[in-house]
Amino acid sequence: MDLETESRLVRLCIEAACESRESVEKWRKQRRTLESMPSPLADALLRRLFLGRLVFPSLLEVFKRSVEVVDLKGENNVDAEWMAYLGAFRYLRSLNLADCHRINNSALWSLVGMTSLKEVDISGCSKVTDAGIRYLVSISTLQILRVSETGVTADGIKLLSSLTNLSVLDLGGLPVTDTALSSLQVLTKLEYVDLWGSNISNKGVTVLRKFPKLSFLSLAWTSVTRLPNLSSLECLNLSNCTINDVLEDNGKKACLTKLICSGATFSNEAKAFLYFDTCFLSFLDLSNSSLNGFYFLHHLKALEYLDLSSSMIVDDSIEAVASIGANLRNLNLSKTRVTSAGVAILVGHVPKLENLSLSHTPIDDLTISYIGTMPLLKHVDLNNTIIKGFIHQGGAEPNLIPSLTALHSLKGLESLNLECANINDAAVDPLSSFKELRLLSLKSPSLTDFSLHHLSSLPSIRNLRICDAVLTNSGLFSFRPPATLEMLDLRGCWLLTEDALLSFCKRYPLIEVRHEHVVSTSDQTACHRPTPPRTFLRPSQVNQKQGKLPVSQYFIDQRLKYTREELLALQFQSSYLGPSFDKSLAKPKIENAVYCRAVQTSCIDNYLPGKDLCFDFAPSKILKRKRTTFGLPIRMPSTSSKRKGSTPRTMGERRVLSPVPTRNLI
Repeated sequence: MDLETESRLVRLCIEAACESRESVEKWRKQRRTLESMPSPLADALLRRLFLGRLVFPSLLEVFKRSVEVVDLKGENNVDAEWMAYLGAFRYLRSLNLADCHRINNSALWSLVGMTSLKEVDISGCSKVTDAGIRYLVSISTLQILRVSETGVTADGIKLLSSLTNLSVLDLGGLPVTDTALSSLQVLTKLEYVDLWGSNISNKGVTVLRKFPKLSFLSLAWTSVTRLPNLSSLECLNLSNCTINDVLEDNGKKACLTKLICSGATFSNEAKAFLYFDTCFLSFLDLSNSSLNGFYFLHHLKALEYLDLSSSMIVDDSIEAVASIGANLRNLNLSKTRVTSAGVAILVGHVPKLENLSLSHTPIDDLTISYIGTMPLLKHVDLNNTIIKGFIHQGGAEPNLIPSLTALHSLKGLESLNLECANINDAAVDPLSSFKELRLLSLKSPSLTDFSLHHLSSLPSIRNLRICDAVLTNSGLFSFRPPATLEMLDLRGCWLLTEDALLSFCKRYPLIEVRHEHVVSTSDQTACHRPTPPRTFLRPSQVNQKQGKLPVSQYFIDQRLKYTREELLALQFQSSYLGPSFDKSLAKPKIENAVYCRAVQTSCIDNYLPGKDLCFDFAPSKILKRKRTTFGLPIRMPSTSSKRKGSTPRTMGERRVLSPVPTRNLI
């Protein structure tokens, strides 16, 4: 049996075993079978059970002779009872309890004396204090220990000196003092030390020389301004620090491969990068730093990743980036003052570039033509720029040329973010022929049903985002998504109703839909199931008698952009759903559903162009509200009044609306 067939059969068996609680009950008593199960398969089975929320403490007993790795990160129901069973796991090698907020000192007692355990992660378990550390230090085999953001003090940190086999130690967010760090100098096998947010000073870090194998060090958010020469160091994180020089000039230079200085303040830019060997530096993060000069970049010939987002870089400094572009694969220039002229300097100098971010920069459509000359690009982010999708071509008869056609030369383009307010239907037309595009993000009030249907021809698209667009119910009904589509994001498309979204979800149940009216399973913190994502309604209030449904304070009335005639036309388009669909999917509506449906059905012919409307909706009535910054109020009658007819009225006359019961909006 070949490996591919075997793995497929194993996967099918695991899926069948985790199908439901009933299927679990069928095999849970077959203890001998699980005892003989290979550890990788037992680990995979237990992991799938956790994802499906099918694990309860007593079920863990059948895994105690087979499982080696247990990952319970973020599982808030894990407590001392669970730990009692896990403490009996004979071959347990790795245990992840990060962010399990019910784990306390007494829960860790079950781990005392375990002989196979090599890795423990209790990061974020704030109830664990120095007493819990006393239990952990009894596990002499520990090699990896993460206790960041717990209740451990400097005294508890000193206790760790007995764990002489430690190679990875994460003390981030703890009050590590110079004295506490000095007590750990006996841990000569340490290769990874994280001290972010600690109380270490320049004097205290000198003890780091006692760790001859130290390759990773994080001192982010500390008061350290200079470091001793650490020749074995490969990765250094000095984010949000004030830096005099990265490493002191003393002895053999460190061969750093990764340097992170995000948010750092450089007090002496000339000396900052002098005292380590730059020949091996492949990863450099200077985002949001205080650097003004970037001349030092000329020496970083091995760079593959460069993040200069939110920095002071301008077009004049892009030449330094171009000079070291031969090996660049990732370049982030977002939130800078780089313009299209700066991007033009990169042309021909970044032959290996795969990821380019220019979001929140003042670039225009000329940049598209420059990007088209970077043949290996896979991911491009042009979010929040002034790109419109057209280039003005001069001549006797000036005309507009679609700028996005220049991207056709990028045969491997997989991700494109074009969330630009000026993009319209005609501008995105060239995108429909991209063969490898898997993620496309658009956000513009100028996009309509035309764009939605035109992009359905993308053969490889998986995630499609069309936000804040004027999409209608009829447009969504006639949309035929490509077979590869997994997620459709329609947030901000205010004309879409809940019924139309439910109809789409019923016809395409394997597609995850995101909208203000629906919530997908991937958004639920309680569970991340292995089955394809579904979409369902947001829950309404459990008891409608508790009070009125509040309207979001962040709601913006999109009707301000249209005239009365345009609104009436949109209302007609949105009211068509096509053939009838199953109303059994309908559930109680939330406030935004009531709000949007009422806006579309009852309020359009009371709308005066140039004025905004603001309502407070209760489940069975509409309440009068005082004038707010949103616009003018509408006077509403009491719930006992009934409309028996209509009378002619002049244009612009305000009409008193009848109440809009919730049941009529379903």
